[in-house]
Amino acid sequence: MKYKELTHAVIGCAMKVHSALGNGFQEVIYQRAMAIEMGNKGLSFAREMEMDIYYSDIQIGTRRVDFFVENAIMVELKAIAQLKEVHLSQAINYCEAYELPVGILINFGAKSLEFKRVYNTKHPENIQYKNMSAAS
Repeated sequence: MKYKELTHAVIGCAMKVHSALGNGFQEVIYQRAMAIEMGNKGLSFAREMEMDIYYSDIQIGTRRVDFFVENAIMVELKAIAQLKEVHLSQAINYCEAYELPVGILINFGAKSLEFKRVYNTKHPENIQYKNMSAAS
């Protein structure tokens, strides 16, 4: 996969942060630590990048993605006890809304780090995922 190394690098940063901090902090603490760690790894990113949401070519709102990494993938962070289907749906919706092929949902709130790569099956680069689950 085209984005495998990039998603692997971001997940590696999350593992390092979770290993150092554990669970129990607010999301913003993990967000700050991720910014430091991704910077240390030489990854370019925008933090809390505001992006427009469109419906029928009309801008209907905005959403801030936690990280937009290497101008290629979005990273959504959570600090909750357990990821649920609604969180996966939210991450997939962001990928679709921003017309990105891949995103990562990371949860620092559980005892063990949880992460899911999410795929926008409507993106031309992801035709092979059309009949598969949108998260892995």
